[in-house]
Amino acid sequence: MRLVIAECQVDYVGRLTAHLPMARRLLLIKSDGSVSVHADDRAYKPLNWMSPPCWLTEEPAPDGSDAQAVWVVENKAGEQLRITVNAIEHDSSHELGIDPGLVKDGVEAHLQELLAEHVQTLGDGYTLIRREYMTAIGPVDILCRDGDGQTVAVEIKRRGEIDGVEQLTRYLELLNRDATLAPVSGIFAAQQIKPQAKTLATDRGIRCVTLDYDRLRGTESTEFRLF
Repeated sequence: MRLVIAECQVDYVGRLTAHLPMARRLLLIKSDGSVSVHADDRAYKPLNWMSPPCWLTEEPAPDGSDAQAVWVVENKAGEQLRITVNAIEHDSSHELGIDPGLVKDGVEAHLQELLAEHVQTLGDGYTLIRREYMTAIGPVDILCRDGDGQTVAVEIKRRGEIDGVEQLTRYLELLNRDATLAPVSGIFAAQQIKPQAKTLATDRGIRCVTLDYDRLRGTESTEFRLF
């Protein structure tokens, strides 16, 4: 991972445009190619970012500009994050190694186990390929096939939020490069799914499933809803 603290301007050019005026910011460049721009607030959420697969190249600053360079981050769709770097205060690289992954709480882990045992809950004809299907960026909770034999990746959370949808999106981008699995669709499953997460998932073609923990355990429940 590369950490850069720089005075910079950031412009996103793609399906829409977004502009961050010149200011001191933290730039994170990860080994998976992703680049994110952070301010000293907003907790973990970046001001702007580009998800992998994407590529960073450096261009000279325009003539007459005070900037040192322009970093261009471009994805396969041609969208760009253009970072105009005026001054760099810190630039360091660190090898973090392979992350062991998130250790899930008991309820979340049990939800995964129960859903794998009753994968037909997701739809008629669903069959399990395997739990914890390993990828280069971490394990997919459940990989299965739907009634038509198409591959489906399932991300399971106790509480479904936007970061979970982003996580599943990264898995889908990677899995769909594997010709033996593609096309791979996604299901975001949780006991509760926030409206913002549901909106983002729908926009990305990901189906949301609200899980009833008691129903999966075989105890009485009032309802089970698929969205």
